[in-house]
Amino acid sequence: MELAASTGLLTCPSSSSQTAKSSGIIRVRVFPQTLYQQHKLLKRMEPSKKRTISCSSSSSSQIGENGSPLTTSHTLDRIGEMKRVTKETNVQVKINLDGSGKSDCNTGIPFLDHMLDQLASHGLFDVHVKATGDTHIDDHHSNEDIALAIGTALLHALGDRKGINRFGDFSAPLDEALVHVVLDLSGRPHLSCDLCIPTQRVGSYDTQLVEHFFQSLVNTSGMTLHIRQLAGKNSHHIIEATFKAFARALRQATEYDLRRQGTIPSSKGVLSRS
Repeated sequence: MELAASTGLLTCPSSSSQTAKSSGIIRVRVFPQTLYQQHKLLKRMEPSKKRTISCSSSSSSQIGENGSPLTTSHTLDRIGEMKRVTKETNVQVKINLDGSGKSDCNTGIPFLDHMLDQLASHGLFDVHVKATGDTHIDDHHSNEDIALAIGTALLHALGDRKGINRFGDFSAPLDEALVHVVLDLSGRPHLSCDLCIPTQRVGSYDTQLVEHFFQSLVNTSGMTLHIRQLAGKNSHHIIEATFKAFARALRQATEYDLRRQGTIPSSKGVLSRS
């Protein structure tokens, strides 16, 4: 595989292992590599030379049925932002799907901050959430509006969803707890949640708000989400395993499929919320 980078473009035709520079063009010949390796290569280039990645390979593992090389192109950073202001809450969210797991969350709900840290860390998303709300009443309005804003930011970051895997499936254990999450970035909002949380609260957080959080996120992101508790007795463990499994499943779904060649992963040719 050969990576040739000029202003804002990375292309990859053949194989070998040499490096050449001429006329402002950087050519790096390497063996067929993963998107992660390509991402690391681009990170070492100047900012003006790492906007777009377009790849093809002569490797047999990346040859189409008609014998032509598979290609794909995408931007590296998919970022969505949302500000939601009501009489009850003021919420600002920014999410980078191609981040490194950075979390900067201050929601006014300490346990929810902890769960959003799991979303960032295990999804490798950069998640920034700042929120104030009428938590002197309870956490319901803030919990809901934060999830609505995260879902909308996710929707914006995904754009037309070209080239992504679309589906995610992950089971996460935490000590005795085990939670399975399957999701589809289909554009059709649906939640099926089967959690049996034994206590009404974890700290000051009402455990009924867990399902409500995911329902709100599903509604604005256009996601089909199934959550199944396979085992668990400790409320904290069950909820944290849920967020970890969700983060990993979402990471799978939002990552790029090289064989997809930048096309929309739908037989209809479109993924939308309508």
